[in-house]
Amino acid sequence: MISDTLLRAARRTLFAGATAFVVGMIAAPSFVTPTIASDGPPSVADLANRLLGAVVNISTSQTVKGTEGPGAVPMPQLPEGSPFQDFFDDFFKNRGGDKGGGQKVQSLGSGFVIDAEQGIVVTNNHVIADADDIEVNFSDGVTLKATLVGTDTKTDVAVLKVDPKGHKLTAVKFGDSTKMRVGDWVMAIGNPFGLGGTVTVGIVSARNRDINSGPYDDFIQTDAAINRGNSGGPLFNADGEVIGINTAIISPSGGSIGIGFSIPSQLAAGVVDQLRQFGETRRGWLGVRIQPVTDDIAESLGMATAKGALVAGVIKGGPVDNGSVQAGDVIIKFDGKDIHEMRDLPRVVAESPVGKAVDVVIVRKGVEQTVKVTLGRLEDGEKLAKGEDGNTDQDKGDKAPPVSTAAVLGMTIGELNDQTRQKFGIAADVSGVVVTDVAKDSAAAERGIQPGEVITEIAQESVGTPKDVMDRIGALKEQGRKNALLMLASKTGELRFVTIRMD
Repeated sequence: MISDTLLRAARRTLFAGATAFVVGMIAAPSFVTPTIASDGPPSVADLANRLLGAVVNISTSQTVKGTEGPGAVPMPQLPEGSPFQDFFDDFFKNRGGDKGGGQKVQSLGSGFVIDAEQGIVVTNNHVIADADDIEVNFSDGVTLKATLVGTDTKTDVAVLKVDPKGHKLTAVKFGDSTKMRVGDWVMAIGNPFGLGGTVTVGIVSARNRDINSGPYDDFIQTDAAINRGNSGGPLFNADGEVIGINTAIISPSGGSIGIGFSIPSQLAAGVVDQLRQFGETRRGWLGVRIQPVTDDIAESLGMATAKGALVAGVIKGGPVDNGSVQAGDVIIKFDGKDIHEMRDLPRVVAESPVGKAVDVVIVRKGVEQTVKVTLGRLEDGEKLAKGEDGNTDQDKGDKAPPVSTAAVLGMTIGELNDQTRQKFGIAADVSGVVVTDVAKDSAAAERGIQPGEVITEIAQESVGTPKDVMDRIGALKEQGRKNALLMLASKTGELRFVTIRMD
């Protein structure tokens, strides 16, 4: 038999263990139960109220003559003496659908005031493109006529001016978009679907987006709701500064699916300043044609990693046509800014002042060196690509402006002139494009091509300039060809054929 003393001891032990277990079961939930905020997330009402007055709605109208306008219906041809003739005459005359009249096409967008005293408004170029009349509608109901100060199609930015006429305007200022991080809160205000001042909030979803809309794509992506009519409106940071201009969305349905794009203020602010000062842009110009640096190209040029922009051609008459930068060079730094990939270079060059002398770090034949370059003006460079008829090379079907030197298929090629003939000892009766350098381990080197040889034909078509060579290679690639057949002439004129792979 168990003594009373032992039973009492056992009961005390069991009771103590049960108490500990119950206490443990009760205490545990206090560590996992979430704390619920009693007043919800912080309100953005004060910020929105401060900014709404600076955001405007922009309405435009355009007269489209004849039947060119969207949805325009031509005047029906009725039999002579038809009883419906008068009816149709009145109908089409009033709506401007006959060939002799015009149809009014209207569009809506957004914008924002950046200078209250001068009445300066910023919007997208596509909002006001080809407009006959532009009106700016303010949040207090005032409507003012606007005049166009300047536009830039490359960045889709436009600057307008209104006369306040005693009407006090509210302005906002540009902030620093480079400080925005993925996950930062942003606010969009605009005129979606013509509804007027509408506020949406989201975050920066991504930066440096390239959506292939222009040469300087560097968009901020946001999930703040942006819809049709928001174009040209501002994207604000938490301090109420404009860090982007809303300009595009991705949407199969036409409505917001949370993927919107804004031009960063770092790019837009400089364009706006130039449009205000000159009525046009004045961008820096280096005068080179570039292409990406692939792993194969980097290896053939003796580079440890694939980075920078490969100079594929030097434009005739451009800032570096003096030999400071050559075809085959890889630009890895421009004016202190690293060039990580090809698309970085056009943007940083364009943002640089015309006439500025800058340091450019290049890799030439595997050796890194720095050259000094004085920038030209991009707009002047574009004129070099125009013929006497005023049409650009692209208008005439050409693929690129003329170049004095170029890099292609592992070769550096140049014009065959008196200077190159003397340098390589090329006979006077040899014509074509001279090979001035061959990259080590390249496809051209594998075929034994040497500097001083002359390319006379590609795929049985004669070539006479570096541009001819590049255009011919480009055409073969478009045809899906894997190899290019070259006819080469030696310094004395002896001919041979070689095939070079183009992949």
